[in-house]
Amino acid sequence: MAIASRLRARGVLSRCESSNLRSLLWPFLNRGFSSSSIPFHLERVGFIGLGNMGFHMASNLITAGYKITVHDINYDALKKFSDKGIPTKETPCEVAESSDVIITMLPSSSNVLDVYTGQNGLLHCRSHLSPWLFIDSSTIDPQTSRILSTNISKCLLKEKKGFADNPLMLDAPVSGGVPAAEAGTLTFMVGGLEEAYLAAKPLFLSMGKQTIYCGSSGNGAAAKICNNLAMAVSMLGVSEAFVLGQHLGITASTLTKIFNSSSARCWSSDSYNPVPGVMEGVPSSRNYDGGFASKLMAKDLTLAMTSAGEIGLKCPLTSEARDIYMELCAKGYDSKDFSCVFRHFYSGKDES
Repeated sequence: MAIASRLRARGVLSRCESSNLRSLLWPFLNRGFSSSSIPFHLERVGFIGLGNMGFHMASNLITAGYKITVHDINYDALKKFSDKGIPTKETPCEVAESSDVIITMLPSSSNVLDVYTGQNGLLHCRSHLSPWLFIDSSTIDPQTSRILSTNISKCLLKEKKGFADNPLMLDAPVSGGVPAAEAGTLTFMVGGLEEAYLAAKPLFLSMGKQTIYCGSSGNGAAAKICNNLAMAVSMLGVSEAFVLGQHLGITASTLTKIFNSSSARCWSSDSYNPVPGVMEGVPSSRNYDGGFASKLMAKDLTLAMTSAGEIGLKCPLTSEARDIYMELCAKGYDSKDFSCVFRHFYSGKDES
């Protein structure tokens, strides 16, 4: 198989390891994916992090027929699942003991490190782990993803499940926000061993509509912070243009029609419009509640700035966008959707 040959050439797999993994995964790399025939290596899924995104992702896996066990530090979040008869655990380690695959969806790098390496974390019993695959869908820095992946690959499996001698990790952050998480239409950006990505694809397609393989470990995380950088700058540009238009006597509805039929068209104008009263079903239509919090955007822009600094790259727009979102958070709008920049930074007016 060409994939295994490329990985072997890069030194990722030895010839023997590549041959074994290829032969063991071959049945799953060539079958169609459907919720009615879940591959045995993916049946038991542990899901950790049941916030705005994780709640819907885990719920979609349950609907698809997976055997789910969940954990969150928020008791109310756990109760939503226990009330439906879904097994809940008090610690990440307990989740790992009963799972073939672990999925984590957490707010920050520090949360991820705590869940994986902290007391009673997923790697607490590193000498005999039950899961063969760990998938982190959090938005964190690429370096943390790469370090975790290396550490996980050094662990041993409690019982060999036919995929590798050691457990594997994929970094698989998502795009689409809460609406896509609820609808099961997320896009996954995945970094890690390509065979593991292909074997795990049924899981991704039970929570989303598209998966994009980004390359080696950490590349999924890198793709996500680049995506959110562009999204933040786009939202600022669209909001700034709407406010300028309002002051020049052009309504946001008129500008939206112009943007969406010309070169200014973008997600921030045609799918996530920041002006209250222009579009239904988006955060701006409900006082900027729900959606993607400004504090998370500030965090992601900080991750982008840190990554840029590590390689000596100047990113002036990223820096300015980060400062704006940090200011919004300081003013108390940290939990409001990031599109609130239109009202609370630029002082834009609602569409009347």
